[in-house]
Amino acid sequence: MGEAPRREADALGLLDELRQRIAEARSVPLSTSVIVARDEVLELLDDVIEALPSELAEARWLLREREQFLARATLEADAILEAARKQAEALVAQTEIVRAAEHEAARIVLDAKERASKLQMQTEDFIDRRLAEVEIVLEELLATARRGRARLQGAVQGPRGQLDPREEDDDA
Repeated sequence: MGEAPRREADALGLLDELRQRIAEARSVPLSTSVIVARDEVLELLDDVIEALPSELAEARWLLREREQFLARATLEADAILEAARKQAEALVAQTEIVRAAEHEAARIVLDAKERASKLQMQTEDFIDRRLAEVEIVLEELLATARRGRARLQGAVQGPRGQLDPREEDDDA
């Protein structure tokens, strides 16, 4: 019974085999007790005890591996979350910078429009003043021209108020 294949079996398999042997064992007449071969049961129990430390060690190793994996995964998740948080902060900051830049651009455009409007009014006022001055000069020239023409007409008509034949052609 102590052959190598059984020793290499896992503890659960050995316990299943032990249970199977007890279940199939002959019953003691008029009792619920069974007759089992003591040596076989003890050998199976020894095999289970021998298999348990290696399985427990393997289970402990698997638990350590699982814990290490979870720790690495947690670190990676934390790093990803931190990177996402930083990226979100950068996007928010960038959005705030863009918003501030748009606000500043709108303010500059409004200021430029106000300055342009003021400059246009000042230019129109300047041109209006200059045109008024030109108008005054032209009116003075026109008055001078009319006075000159009136003098000429007086001289051309002569003392009797007759018109010079040349003057009639100009008026027609």
